[in-house]
Amino acid sequence: MWETCTCMSGHRSEMNPIFRAGTTWLSEIVDMVLNDGNVEKCKRDVITSKVPMLEQNVPGARRSGVELLKKTPSPRIIKTHLPIDLLPKSFWDNKCKMIYLARNGKDVAVSYYHFDLMNNIQPLPGTWEEYLEKFLAGNVAYGSWFDHVKSWWEKREGHPILFLYYEDLKKNPKKEIKKIANFLDKTLDEHTLERIVHHTSFEVMKDNPLVNYTHLPTEIMDHSKSPFMRKGVVGDWKNYFTMTQSEKFDAIYKKKLSGTTLEFCTDIQSA
Repeated sequence: MWETCTCMSGHRSEMNPIFRAGTTWLSEIVDMVLNDGNVEKCKRDVITSKVPMLEQNVPGARRSGVELLKKTPSPRIIKTHLPIDLLPKSFWDNKCKMIYLARNGKDVAVSYYHFDLMNNIQPLPGTWEEYLEKFLAGNVAYGSWFDHVKSWWEKREGHPILFLYYEDLKKNPKKEIKKIANFLDKTLDEHTLERIVHHTSFEVMKDNPLVNYTHLPTEIMDHSKSPFMRKGVVGDWKNYFTMTQSEKFDAIYKKKLSGTTLEFCTDIQSA
């Protein structure tokens, strides 16, 4: 998804972020929380097997997300980028707990552009200028960022959904991880929280072959074009957006999201 969401119930925990919003980061955090910060347990397998992606299906290259989930005992963690109206009805009927990690749209656009450069499953993104136009129009995988975050924000009322911001997780990871633990009914001491913060830091995860996606063949992801874990910062959009492009994004944002109480931070200094 445009954001990251993890949902969990007595049977299922799910993450529903929109793409390039920290889904892998959140996946590893949730896995660590549920395993009481036990680093060795969290090394049991690669992230794509520990946290299957519901809609993932690359025929002939790897098992589909549905196949993996069928073999995963409950309670289990499920990752998906799907918009609300495409989620299985059972997720709502069973009141699965869901965690949605939202990231400011400008950084999502830049990160997604670089991801599509190295992701051989997706069509080539073209130039940055061409890609941004498609992004703003919602003509990218999973559709409009604006519609995605708005629908999940509104859906949180009446459902067990924890809505988090990527920028808050960057600024104060311990505080946000504690929110996740409380949401998942886990009590963790300070030492355990610190261990999770360290193990799930960008610097550690970037060099961890179990989570940095280097386990996938080049035919799927070509890290020579752009690493899966590229920068993990807030505000990289300033290195790509022109003033005109930024103003166009802001105008669309105002039109589509002005009626909500969503508040995105586009610079860590103002987080």
